[in-house]
Amino acid sequence: MAALRQQLTRCGPQFGGAVLGLLAVVETLNRMGSGMALDDPESRPFLLILALLTTVPIALLPAYPTAVGVLVTAAAVLSLLPFRVLTVPGLAAQLIVLYHLGRHSSRLFALAPLPVFGAYALAASGDIDQAERTYAVMVALLAFGAVAAGLSRRVRTEAQVHSAAAQAVADTMYEHAARGERARIARELHDVVAHHISMIAVQAETARFTTAGMPPEGAKRLLAIGDTARAALTEMRRLLGVLREDAGTTGGRKPQPALQQLVDLVDEAREASGTATRLIVRGDIVPLDPGIELTAYRIVQEALTNARRHAPGAAVDVELHYTGGALALRIRDNGPGPRRTAATGTAAAATGTAGEVAAGHGLVGMRERAAMVGGELHVGEAVGGGFIIDVRLPVPDAETA
Repeated sequence: MAALRQQLTRCGPQFGGAVLGLLAVVETLNRMGSGMALDDPESRPFLLILALLTTVPIALLPAYPTAVGVLVTAAAVLSLLPFRVLTVPGLAAQLIVLYHLGRHSSRLFALAPLPVFGAYALAASGDIDQAERTYAVMVALLAFGAVAAGLSRRVRTEAQVHSAAAQAVADTMYEHAARGERARIARELHDVVAHHISMIAVQAETARFTTAGMPPEGAKRLLAIGDTARAALTEMRRLLGVLREDAGTTGGRKPQPALQQLVDLVDEAREASGTATRLIVRGDIVPLDPGIELTAYRIVQEALTNARRHAPGAAVDVELHYTGGALALRIRDNGPGPRRTAATGTAAAATGTAGEVAAGHGLVGMRERAAMVGGELHVGEAVGGGFIIDVRLPVPDAETA
């Protein structure tokens, strides 16, 4: 059905031109036979030619609107002024041409034929024959109406196009604003809310081991608080994933944390755990690539969170060593050391929920962060007890010069 409709659309002008041309010839021959046309036999061939010229060219109207408009209008004028004979199919073809010009051609070109038809109506106003005067006025009015209809349709189409374009721009701006807002909410949830809930979980866990004389009921309530906080973090992590998928891109992001913020991070960890947490820096401090600094910050952040969760009450040392070609990190606590699986006895990654929100899946997330910048991460038991994380992040000479 669609193919048939397309075929009719392509062949419509050709079919219309052929039909109107045939009808115009039939009407002209009928006028000649009934004596309605000129009595001069020598002029009758011109009438047949004009009948064809006023109709058949519309077959080419979509492809050559200007040429067809000039040809059909000139043929119509020659039919009306010298011979005062314009067939009904010829008039119909003229109106089709004027409508098409009004809709698709320039306004100046579409209005150009109207003075000709106006002059024809004025010239016929002095005609004694009332029918001639009426016919001339009718032709002029129809010509004006066809052009006006075409121009009106053009205005409506242009208005629709402009409205659709404006709506598309508005929808795009709204979507960008919505994505930006979702990204902002996700950042706020991650950087502020999730961090504070993580602190609640860590402090509730720490209080069970550091508060002397804790009654069993109090310990039970603190355990419930920690479990609830961890469940909330799990749900928030799922929500963050949804928000970030919807946001697509997080344009307008605030500056990412760097090594300058490690002092605040260590102070915050010390206040949350109530135990000694130190930051030790060796070597000449130089600005590094922002990606390297962000990776180092996130690894330290994750390591401190895991230490608070899995070794509550343990002292933690964070060491930074600036060298010529690398940044070395060491995070060490004096707690019970890494977890071991019952089956293999190997160290298991600390995958507490609090750490998941901050930097991925515990040690796995830290190792992945280091690998992304070409670094290495090693974990194990420290000499004398505790857990140690060693990280080496390569630093190009250009960045440390």
